[in-house]
Amino acid sequence: MVEDAMTQNDRHASGRDTEKLKAWVASQSKLLRMRATVSGRVQGVGFRYFTALTAHKLNVTGWVRNLHDGSVQVEAQGSQQALFAMYEKLCEGPEWSRVSHVDVTSIPISQGERTFHVKYDE
Repeated sequence: MVEDAMTQNDRHASGRDTEKLKAWVASQSKLLRMRATVSGRVQGVGFRYFTALTAHKLNVTGWVRNLHDGSVQVEAQGSQQALFAMYEKLCEGPEWSRVSHVDVTSIPISQGERTFHVKYDE
């Protein structure tokens, strides 16, 4: 009898916890995507490598590439928290860089993207 009551209580507590967890996961898993253009001394200083490492740490997908005008372009996709942390890191840059400006735009998400990589196409 006591075991039945404990099992029922455990099930109810577990159900409430599960619902809270589902709500939290849903709020965290809403994907957003941003395009950032980073200006300053950002090429030839390991900025793309720094960006890729940061993305992997934050569980962000997308890509980074150098542009012909000397800036670096980033497309990053993840949770709001992850993208905000990514933006903060882009503003800092690696040790040898000097970031003067980061322009950010919200763009549509890219379905099925699973990694973050460096593009060499520009």
